[in-house]
Amino acid sequence: MEIYLDNSATTPVCNEAIRAVNDALQINYGNPGAVHSKGNAAKMIIAQAKKDIASVLGALPEEIYFSHSGTLANNTAVFGAAMAKRKTGNRIITTSLEHPSVQRCTEALEEQGFEVIRLSPGKDGSFLPEELISVINSKTVLISAMLVNNETGAINPVQYIKSAVKRVGAPALIHIDAIQGFGKLPIKCSSLGADMITLSSHKLHGPKGVGALYLRKGVNIKNHIYGGNQEGGLFSGTENVPGIAGFGAAVRALPDIRNELNVMQGKKDYLLRLLQANPRIKINSPENGLPYIVNLSVLGIPSQVLINYLSENKIYVSAGSACKKGHRSEVLTRLGFPNERIDSAIRVSMSRFTTEEDLKIFSEALNAACGRIRVKI
Repeated sequence: MEIYLDNSATTPVCNEAIRAVNDALQINYGNPGAVHSKGNAAKMIIAQAKKDIASVLGALPEEIYFSHSGTLANNTAVFGAAMAKRKTGNRIITTSLEHPSVQRCTEALEEQGFEVIRLSPGKDGSFLPEELISVINSKTVLISAMLVNNETGAINPVQYIKSAVKRVGAPALIHIDAIQGFGKLPIKCSSLGADMITLSSHKLHGPKGVGALYLRKGVNIKNHIYGGNQEGGLFSGTENVPGIAGFGAAVRALPDIRNELNVMQGKKDYLLRLLQANPRIKINSPENGLPYIVNLSVLGIPSQVLINYLSENKIYVSAGSACKKGHRSEVLTRLGFPNERIDSAIRVSMSRFTTEEDLKIFSEALNAACGRIRVKI
C-alpha cells in the first residue's frame, strides 16, 4: 500500500483526465492550427477547456490563455505587466515568500532598474494589509502575490490589493499566483480583484506540462515569446492539446469546492489530533491556512533522513517546495523558525483522495521513526 502525501508538488492524474488525454492522443490528435476536421476537433478541445476553467473562475473563456507550465504563466504575467507599464512607473510590490517562478522574475526586473518592495510575512505567514497600503504609490506598476503559500498553506489577504491600488490611484496591474489555491478555495476573479491569475493543471489532478493565465479583458501585457501567435501571442508554439484536454477534464471533475474545503479541514484536524501526543512534533503551518497543507518538524531528525525512512515504507512527503530541493527553506527562515526546526521540517500535502486511514498510518510511521532514528541535527 502506498500513501502519497506530496500533492503540493504534484497530484496523481484523475481518471477523467487520463481518458481525456488518451482521446486527444489517439483520436483528436490534429494540430489546432490546421483547417481540416482533425484540426477543428483539437481546436474544440481547447475551447471547451477554456469554458471549464472560466466557469470555475467566474471569467470569460476568451480571458483564459494556455501556457506550457505554471512557471511560464507566472513569468509572462510578471515580465509582461512590468514591461507594459514601465513608462508609468518603476515600483513593483511583491512578498518575500513568493514561489521561485515569481521571485526570480522580480529579481531580474530589479537588475533592470525597477524598485522592488517585498512585503514581510506576519505571524501566520501572510502579508499585512497595512504594510501593503503603506508602500503603494503613484509609481507602482505591478503587485504580485501568491494566494496560498506552497510550503505552509498560509493564505494571503489578496482581496485588499484592489482597493489599496484604487485609493492611491496607482497604474498597477495586479497578479495573483493561484496555482496552489485554484480548485481548493472558492475563488472568483471578481473577488480577487486581479488583472492576471496563474493556474496549473498538475496541482489539481490534471497532467503536467500545461498551465493557464487569466488575463482580464481589456488588459494588455507585453509578450516575450515569439512564434506562431498561438494563445493571443502570449504563448506561441503548438498547443499541448492532450495536456489541455486533461486540464479541462480535471477541472470538470472537481467536487463542490466549498464542501470539499470543509471535508479537508476535517482531515487536517484529524491529523493534528493524531500528532499532538508526540512532543517532538511541531506544527509550522498556521491554524487558518489551507487545510490541504501541513508543514511540521520532527525535532532531532533531519528532513531528508525522515523522508527517506518514510519512502522506504511507501509513504511520500517532501521537505517543502519541490523547486527548492537541497536548500534550507527560505519560507520557514523568514518566518523566524530556528534552524533545528527548519532542518527537520517536512511538508504533508493532501488531496481529496487522501483518507483518514492514510493519515493514521502516516502518524504511526512518524512515531516509529522517533524511536528508530537516532540521528541528531
